[in-house]
Amino acid sequence: MPTPRTRRPPARARKVAAAAPPDLAAEVLATFALSQRMNRLLIESLDDAAWNAEPPGGKGRTIAAIVAHVHNVRHMWLVACAPGARVPAKLDRHRVTRRQALAALDASHEALAAVIGDALASGARLRNFPAGAVRFAGFHLAHEAHHRGQIASLARLCGHPIPQATTFALWEWGKRG
Repeated sequence: MPTPRTRRPPARARKVAAAAPPDLAAEVLATFALSQRMNRLLIESLDDAAWNAEPPGGKGRTIAAIVAHVHNVRHMWLVACAPGARVPAKLDRHRVTRRQALAALDASHEALAAVIGDALASGARLRNFPAGAVRFAGFHLAHEAHHRGQIASLARLCGHPIPQATTFALWEWGKRG
């Protein structure tokens, strides 16, 4: 039986195939770090009046409370997955300032990145998160992206939309990596 004639892949595909495979652990950590930079970009771009603005209808979290929640979820997972690790203090969602929130997010990001990096390097599973380090990072990426969308929507609904340049920059992962 004759074999089907195979076509040679385009030159671009051949170049990609010849490249060394990426270091997936480094890519996961770089993506995790980029997500944190996007968090900072969004928070820093907010109008001061948006930080504690009441949500429409008076129901739901303020932007300050949403940011505190993101940090506090990181805190919860650090306690669960890395006993004995240095864990930044939780934030009070009613009293947190933007400066305090940014500092806490940086600290909790660094702590989580260390936990994820160690698990990726050793191949170990994270305590209390049996799905593995890549999915653990993915969980945090999805959680934080959800809340970035909430923050942008809430800022607009409260009359303090984020600048259009920031809106576009939040999607420039290829340029900002």
